[in-house]
Amino acid sequence: MSTLYTQADSNIRKTWFLITVFLVVIIGFGWLLSRAFNAPGILYFAVFFSIFSSVGSYWWSDKLVLAMTKSQPIQEADNRELFHIVENLCITAGIPMPRIYVMPEAQPNAFATGRDNKHSVVVVTAGLLQRLSKVEIEGVIAHELSHIKNKDMLLQTVIVVLAGVVAIMADFFLRMSMFGGLRSRDDDSKAGAVMLVLTLLAAILAPIAATLIQLAISRKREFLADALAGLLTRYPEGLASALEKIATDPTPMKAANNSTAHLFISSPFKGKRAGNWLTKLFLTHPPVEQRIAALRGLKI
Repeated sequence: MSTLYTQADSNIRKTWFLITVFLVVIIGFGWLLSRAFNAPGILYFAVFFSIFSSVGSYWWSDKLVLAMTKSQPIQEADNRELFHIVENLCITAGIPMPRIYVMPEAQPNAFATGRDNKHSVVVVTAGLLQRLSKVEIEGVIAHELSHIKNKDMLLQTVIVVLAGVVAIMADFFLRMSMFGGLRSRDDDSKAGAVMLVLTLLAAILAPIAATLIQLAISRKREFLADALAGLLTRYPEGLASALEKIATDPTPMKAANNSTAHLFISSPFKGKRAGNWLTKLFLTHPPVEQRIAALRGLKI
């Protein structure tokens, strides 16, 4: 049986291993492009564009997400119990008090956003406040505060940058190849033809690999946030029970979309989870059964 601390350490090691693999994928793809074509400046432009757009999205991420989900800010007088839960957990976690928003959705769910600890936001749905008990709400809030404390938003931004670099390079190569705009340095040799074929395969497979790695890292961060939430509340069963209620609730979410699904504590999509292995590869969250089993197996 794992302890809270060994599980957290294990997830951190696995996360950084996946990031290393991500970097290897990008470097390898970049090397193929540089070998196949005389266009190094294009690679620099792709990297710059991806970083610029991703940093811009990160800087304004909280405003964008809050607008997309139609979340509204609340004050302490609106829900004193919720504010006291967040305040007490923030003291325990050693982080500043985030802004609190309520999302007008009947589905019980929650997420955190913001670029750093001082500009963070915790959002809960109206359904979560209505259907969960106090200890379950504490578990959910502790999970979201763990994301803030762990700087998961920053980590996700780095991953988006890396995935963006891969996607832009692959898209550019495929488009230029269709119109014959790029020529290999060894275009007349067999080695040049082989290099072009390898680069074409890389352009097709690299974005898929990047997406799978991105989702794998996202799933690892969910496990880590669950574990640290158990540490903050000293009661992992509260979050485990909350996850059971959230996962089994059939209420659809009107504002659910692919661009924000990874933010929520549990996938906002209902009826989309198939049992085949291919579908599981593209899930933004680990299977809830695994998360609950891990929480109930913690030894605090």
